[in-house]
Amino acid sequence: MGVQDFVRAFGPSLFHGFIVAVAGLAILTVGLRVWYVLPGAVSGFVLVAPIIATGLYELSRRLLRGERPLLLHAFAAWRRGTRPLVWMGLGLAIAATAWVLVSSVLVALFVKAPITGLEDFLRHVVLSEGSNLFWLWIALGGLGASFVFAATAVSVPLMLDRDIDTLSAVLTSVRAVGENPVAMALWAAIIMALTVLAMATLMLGFAFVVPIVGHATWHAYRDLVDADGLPARH
Repeated sequence: MGVQDFVRAFGPSLFHGFIVAVAGLAILTVGLRVWYVLPGAVSGFVLVAPIIATGLYELSRRLLRGERPLLLHAFAAWRRGTRPLVWMGLGLAIAATAWVLVSSVLVALFVKAPITGLEDFLRHVVLSEGSNLFWLWIALGGLGASFVFAATAVSVPLMLDRDIDTLSAVLTSVRAVGENPVAMALWAAIIMALTVLAMATLMLGFAFVVPIVGHATWHAYRDLVDADGLPARH
């Protein structure tokens, strides 16, 4: 369903993906010069993706209503859900920043040798003998990502669609994940796999991955949450 919406709203959807790909390339370029912040910066960039996809949720919402989605509709969606989306975006930005700092601290504590390039990074961080830094970083990142996923799986499209406060939307998302653990674990694994593939293409793959996952997330929200009892957000 995400692919179908991507095709039906190709121009506006691709615009979202292009913006994310360009932002990813910018982060990668900076990270190549400052190696110790690269893992945290890239991971933090992925954490804020649910907010970035807000316009895509609106495009899918319009398609579901039988309308022709336009890029202007995506921009208007930000105005309609401004307050709760700002709070959610602020929370995700804080989480992303904290993760960058944690990653930098881990490297500073466990790596004594200077890291001046890709070879040094791979040798002293990823392939370091006698150090579990890389696996510790993976474990902490996975734990943080699981909390973020549970909090944002359906909360952002819910706040865009219905008049609900940020905390209630987050709790609804956590409940939806908790009540459907197998399906949501599979969904998270699919998102992670597509994200890795996008990164493997030097971030260019995000131009297609972000729209497809964004549109699919809207349909996941519609399947998981019965929000008919809540007033629509105008």
